[in-house]
Amino acid sequence: QLQLVESGGGLVQPGGSLRLSCAASGFTLDNYAIGWFRQAPGKEREGVSCISSSGYSTNYADSVKGRFTISRDNAKNTVYLQMNSLKPEDTAVYYCVRSKFSVCGTFDYWGQGTQVIVSS
Repeated sequence: QLQLVESGGGLVQPGGSLRLSCAASGFTLDNYAIGWFRQAPGKEREGVSCISSSGYSTNYADSVKGRFTISRDNAKNTVYLQMNSLKPEDTAVYYCVRSKFSVCGTFDYWGQGTQVIVSS
């Protein structure tokens, strides 16, 4: 059974850091690009970052460039999102998603999400 399980969310003060993890099972992670999306209350879901299957290609939303870093450990079937210098506007539910291909593009499977709250 294919699963994507996010963890690492929580409450953090502005300027703080969190590392989200996405544990994959039921498929060979090496073959797929993986992305992170987020959805804040009352807002549309937006793409945050994505990493190719090899890890050599990454992309970021302008709003998180220079603060967030995506990485992957295929041996551990896990993708990470390191989030630094967090801002209140980063508050959202963060979702791990699988691309249909080895490069970022159309996404077919979604995790259930992990809540991130940035507040003092």
